Amino acid sequence: MSDARAVPSSAARPGASPEDAEAVWAVITGMYEAYEAGDRARIDAALDPEATIWDSAAEPLLFGKPDLDRVRDERPAAGEGPEESGLYASEPVVDVFGDLAVLRYLLRVEFAPKPDGRETRPELVRNTVVLRRGGDGAWRIVHLHEDVRQTGGVPA
Repeated sequence: MSDARAVPSSAARPGASPEDAEAVWAVITGMYEAYEAGDRARIDAALDPEATIWDSAAEPLLFGKPDLDRVRDERPAAGEGPEESGLYASEPVVDVFGDLAVLRYLLRVEFAPKPDGRETRPELVRNTVVLRRGGDGAWRIVHLHEDVRQTGGVPA
């Protein structure tokens, strides 16, 4: 996961305090850490149960946890596709409007070399996330949009 958990001061745009920007960014970095650890429950804790998602691996808009679980279950099992070797989220930009936040960032997904030793190219993804602060003060994702700019896991 990205080693830059701290949000640069330039990431917090007008309306976003540095503390809010840090808290919003921590939701995303925590979610990717949970993904790398295979901790689905921790990922789900970052999501509103009714969140909508434009997932890079699915064509239709996903509505809530049941749709997300269906897409998760359809993904290739370990060893059936390119092997991810790291996720790196960077360049956050955060706006906060009361209890809503909009976060834009880049995600780089690295892949291990092919079995024959050929290097693979990374996947480059632009992301936009809308989060809502709940009554408990925690930010949760209510919408995630993934926009793959470069498909990864293929020979470089």
